[in-house]
Amino acid sequence: MTKYIDIATTLKQRINSGQYKAGTSLPQQKALAKEFNTSRMTIQKALDVLDNEGLIYRVQGSGIYVKKNINFLTDMKIPGNQYFGATHLFGKSHHVKSKIITFNISNPTKEAQNALKITYDQAVYNIVRLRLVDDISYALEYTTMPTQVIPGVNQSVLLDSIYNYIQTDLNLTIGSAYRTISADKPDQLDQQYLNCLPVDPVLQVQQIVYLDDGVAFEFSRTRQRFDKGKYTIFETGHPNL
Repeated sequence: MTKYIDIATTLKQRINSGQYKAGTSLPQQKALAKEFNTSRMTIQKALDVLDNEGLIYRVQGSGIYVKKNINFLTDMKIPGNQYFGATHLFGKSHHVKSKIITFNISNPTKEAQNALKITYDQAVYNIVRLRLVDDISYALEYTTMPTQVIPGVNQSVLLDSIYNYIQTDLNLTIGSAYRTISADKPDQLDQQYLNCLPVDPVLQVQQIVYLDDGVAFEFSRTRQRFDKGKYTIFETGHPNL
């Protein structure tokens, strides 16, 4: 891995662990260069990574500081390979709860049939939930799940964590996900539950999630106000490039 990426990763770990606290300044670039046995240019590139990810800010003539709301910002950054829900993501440091908007069982739509590789006669749960973090609206989730693959879902499960139920109670292992991330205009539910203005953009993540045996168990859309969600995608360079 490139050295400045290694350094940026170490600095992020220090921020996340609280070694570099919110609102405090980072060590001077000269000190960091000495610690990591590298050049100031490499340190600048590492700091640019943190800046691009919204973890720090620069004050001309003063230094580089950790953002004051870093605890919430680092929680809001969702890795691209995340296969757990908001309860796991926020639960250690924030209060997460759900509000059930709709919950019923029906035949799947054509779109859900194609996504989940099921037929019309296979019943599915249709779930719409509002997820709240510290009593603040965080996301609207529209979820379709086959009842045969994920049995026993009820209101108690929905008010807690579906993914925890799947992994702990059903003892199933989540394998992978296929995601499409896009922007959209807010609809009426977005405006009602996410406190969106008609001109606010909405982040939508549509996904199909699979168990480790390759069976699709979830077809969903998660909608968030533009300032409430962020995905971080990590890629490794091709060795021949």
